[in-house]
Amino acid sequence: MKTISKLKKELDKWFSLFIRLRDADDNGNVICFTCGVTKHYKQGMQCGHFQSRRHLATRFDEVNCQPQCVKCNMFEQGEQFKFHIKLNAKYGEDTSLNLQHKAMQSVKFTRVDYNEKISYYKSLVENLKKQKQID
Repeated sequence: MKTISKLKKELDKWFSLFIRLRDADDNGNVICFTCGVTKHYKQGMQCGHFQSRRHLATRFDEVNCQPQCVKCNMFEQGEQFKFHIKLNAKYGEDTSLNLQHKAMQSVKFTRVDYNEKISYYKSLVENLKKQKQID
């Protein structure tokens, strides 16, 4: 039986793929949410989090997470201010504030929760790849 830690890592993998593929074009290219650079979803793009991954309540939130290039996500600490502005522009003016509040909530996932989420995002990834005809 997989540990919670291994399940979380596996979910991170499928969720990250989903976030990048969700916004990819039919060639697999995706635009960085914060700087606008375009790169292939497999090369130089990551799943950026507005509220840090350490907050389980928002770690797998599809609004909290957007594609980001390695430069913005890693070397620019996620460009949180730009992220905040763009989130509010895309989803509504209170979006970033609501995510800040949500991040502070205490959440605990069970093995069942992780396994369900893994199956869900794995299925979405496979469907997106077929739909966009990309690998």
